[in-house]
Amino acid sequence: MEAIVFIGVQGAGKSSYYREHFFHSHVRISLDLLHTRHRERLFLEACLKTQQRFVVDNTNSKRHDRATYIAAAHAARYEVVGYYFEVDLETALARNSSRPAFQVVPAKGVAGTFRNLEPPKLDEGFRRLYSLRLNESGQWFVASVEEAPGPPLPTFPTASPPSDQSATSRPSDSTSPAHQAAESTPALPE
Repeated sequence: MEAIVFIGVQGAGKSSYYREHFFHSHVRISLDLLHTRHRERLFLEACLKTQQRFVVDNTNSKRHDRATYIAAAHAARYEVVGYYFEVDLETALARNSSRPAFQVVPAKGVAGTFRNLEPPKLDEGFRRLYSLRLNESGQWFVASVEEAPGPPLPTFPTASPPSDQSATSRPSDSTSPAHQAAESTPALPE
């Protein structure tokens, strides 16, 4: 099974990317959508127990923010893939201001997340890590792909691959039989 963790500041385009590439194959777990950690925890636990593919669509700007999801996914025998949305502050602020009014994050909040962002590393527990950047026309492309050592990841045929001008890697999904999720899921931050 596959768990995807998005990393990037508000306004980077994570939710739009989810809709374009994973809407038909992965459950979206997002505080913007669920509003509370309790609901988020319930959705995560349901996905893990039912072996459902999911995307964690939050800023996940710090290593410790990502660690909770990664540990829970590993306990349920998921492969964890990271998508790091690399965007400069000016672009994030411009994209954020073009959102519907109820979704706009105060500029101070975007700048704070940008300032405190810890770029993800494979050693956090990611099996594969995509770094995405915007091209001149505002479309995401894969700037780099890192993969942890291990057996090759199988191709995941139902999700659209990240658009890429140089790499041919696709998101993965384990082809092994479904496994029962661990009885105890690591707790999400309160």
